[in-house]
Formats: sequence, C-alpha cells, structure tokens
Amino acid sequence: MKESPTDSGPDRIYWLRRALDLVDVDRAVFFAVALRAWQLAGGTISALLIALFFTPALQGYYYTIVNLLALQTFFELGFSIVITNVSSHEWARLHLGSRGEIVGDPGALSRLVSLGRLVFRWYAVACFAFMFIVGLAGAAFLAHRAESTAGWSAPWILVVVATGLLLWTQPFGALLEGCNQVATVYRFRLIQAIVANLAVWSVVASGRGLWALVAAAVARFACDAYLLGVHFRSFFRSFVHSANGPQISWGAEVWPMQWRLALGGVFHYFSYNLFTPVMFYYHGPEVAGRMGMTCALVTALQAATLAWVQTRVPRMGMLISQRRFNDLDQLYRRIAIISLVLVALGGAALWAMVYALNHFQSPFSERLLPPGPVALLLLATIIYQLPHCQAFYLRAHKREVLLIPSILTGAAIGTLVWMWGCSPYGPMGATAAYLAVVVLFTLPCHTYLWIRYRRRWHEKRAG
Repeated sequence: MKESPTDSGPDRIYWLRRALDLVDVDRAVFFAVALRAWQLAGGTISALLIALFFTPALQGYYYTIVNLLALQTFFELGFSIVITNVSSHEWARLHLGSRGEIVGDPGALSRLVSLGRLVFRWYAVACFAFMFIVGLAGAAFLAHRAESTAGWSAPWILVVVATGLLLWTQPFGALLEGCNQVATVYRFRLIQAIVANLAVWSVVASGRGLWALVAAAVARFACDAYLLGVHFRSFFRSFVHSANGPQISWGAEVWPMQWRLALGGVFHYFSYNLFTPVMFYYHGPEVAGRMGMTCALVTALQAATLAWVQTRVPRMGMLISQRRFNDLDQLYRRIAIISLVLVALGGAALWAMVYALNHFQSPFSERLLPPGPVALLLLATIIYQLPHCQAFYLRAHKREVLLIPSILTGAAIGTLVWMWGCSPYGPMGATAAYLAVVVLFTLPCHTYLWIRYRRRWHEKRAG
C-alpha cells in the first residue's frame, strides 16, 4: 500500500533522528558541527574571494596577520580550559531558573561566582597587555617585508584592538560552556561566524584588502556583546557582587592546572601558528599565502571533527564529579571514534580536491600548497586527532598531566619547522617536520599517559 504524504513525513523525521543518534548528535553537537561546517564552507568561500581579489603578496599578509593574532595564547595562558573544567564540577549542583538566573546549592553558587570574578579581572589585564605588546611586536615583524601596496599598518592597529576586546570576552563564553550552556553558546557562535564571514566577503569584494580582518573582528565582538549583555544578562547578574560563601581557591584548585596549561599553551603556539610566519620571513608573502590558506582549510576540518568531543567536556566533568566512570568511558569511546572517522574522511576529500585542482591546472591551485605537502599536513592532522581527544578526556578531571609532552611537542615542531622550513624545501620541509614529531613522539606519549592516569584516577576515586 502506498504511503500517504501524512504518513511519510513522520517516517522521515524518525529516520533522521535515528541517523543523528547513530553518530551521537545532540543539540550541542548539532550547533557545534554546524558551526564548524560553516567555518569550513565559509573559509573556502573566503579563500576563493581572496584568490580573486587579492594579489599573492596581499594574501600572504592576510594569513600572516591571522597567525600573529594567535599570539593571544601567550596572554590567555590556558585559563579558558580551566574555567570550563572547574565550573562544570560546580554546575553539577546548579541549574538555570525560570528567568535564566543561576539557582541551586548555595555553596556551589558561591564557588562559581568567586571563579567568575577572578577570571574577569585576569582577562581585563590580559586584554590591554595583548594590545600593547602584540601591537608593537607585530608591526615590527610585518615591516620586515613592507610593501607599499599592502597597506597593512592602519588595519593592523585596529584589528589588534578589536582582537584584544574579543580576548576579554573569552572567559564569559568558557564559563557558559562549563555551566552546560553549550548548545546555546554554539548557536550564537554559528550566528557570529555567519555575520563575520559576511563582513569579510563584503569588504574583500569591495577591494578594501586587509580591512576585512578588522570588519570580521568588530562583527564578532558585537555578537559577543549581545550574547553576554542581553541573552545571558540574568545569568551574569549573579557575578556582580562578591561571593559570600565558600570560594574557589586559586592556589589550590586553579593554579596547579593553569600554570601547566599556560606553559603548554605557549609551546602549543609553535605547533600550529609558526608555519605561515616562517614562510613569510624566509620565502616571501606569496609562499606564506599558500601555506596560510592551506592551513586555514585543514584547521577548519580539524575543528569541525573535534566538535563531537569538545562539546561533551562539561558532560564528562559532571560524570567525573558524580563518579560515573563507566558512563564516562562509554561516552568518550563513542565520540572519539566518530571524531577519528570523520577527520580521516574529510582529510581524504580535501586532498582529492587539491589533487584535482593541480591535475586540471586550475588557477586556484596556485593559491594552495601542492599535493605533496598537503598530504603530509593532512596525515599529521589525522594522526594528531587521537591525542587531542585524549587531552579533552584527561583535562575533564581538572588535572593537567600533558605539560611535558606539550612543551616537547611544541619545541620540537617549532624548531624543526623553522630549520626545515627556511631551507630550500620550504613548505615540504615544514610539513614533514610536523608529521615526524606527531608520529614519533606525540601519539605514543599521549596514549601512554592517557592509559596510565585514567587507571590511576578512577581506581583511586572508586576506592
């Protein structure tokens, strides 16, 4: 018997839900994946527009500035990760009231407020330090290969100011994620990404060059201001007054994890953000532009596929707080496998696209790296996915045991990317260095520590 339209509609919804359940997609993951998918698609469109409207040299300046702005890692010092993990343990005894206010255990609320007020002050100082130090240092670096046609000085000053303001809003979002508002936060971040991309595309198409970076930063800050000041106004009202009960001990509960993340984060910068500046300094803005555009696409792919794990960090923290370790491990295994499969499939598709562009001699192939270094970069990214998943799992315990591996990984990648990247091999040498460190050190080291500390922590807590 043929189904009527009224019968087929619910069936389609049923099978759609079954498909989403199969890959463990809830609202938080849906918006996170939608965000990453938009970033990947938006980044591809941006890359196309940049290739059409920018000269190769201007493209090099664009991506070099993007990597210089990532120096905010040296000022944020891993605090956002600590905020998410520590606040998730307190949120296990709290929830949102009917008007969006925080309600629940008074002691947990007092500890959460004390954490929030601490980090708000920290980031205010970091914001101004970033503007001053990175503003001056970045200007000196860009002047090394100054070209009159680039027009980088005025956009650089304004984008540093806007990025500093975005740095100040960062802990607010991290606190909301730790308080299990992941779905709402990622929904707003999706809107933010769409608005920022539209700003970039309009400025690039109008021929305003590097002002596209300023437009994107200002658009993102405006969206953050609405999220924090309007949508979650009732939530943050609790942080206006000082905590009058139990408080988070920064020295005992935050600093032991934070200083390790801070030091590891400094070296983490060299693992991801040194490729383009090295190419810019030794091989010129044209090569830097090809490296930067390729890295942007690979980074978007990695971020999209890590969404399955990253959005579950608050949930993992709550399970740990409740000592439900079997549920924790089942959740982790499922989302880690999904993440690994998706990054492998996405990497294969991205490499096939690059190969096809070169095979058919598309003009756009001249704006990306050749298939050889792209293959090495993608292979390293796929292998690195498991250590990333393991890091999320371990840090959900409010511990940081990956300090030494992070330092050694960052130092090794940074040193070898510089040594092999400044050679005539250029991008091929830099990507080969990255792959070598990931395969020979990062993967085995992270896996050993994950097995060791998972067993130790769970046996101790269970006892």
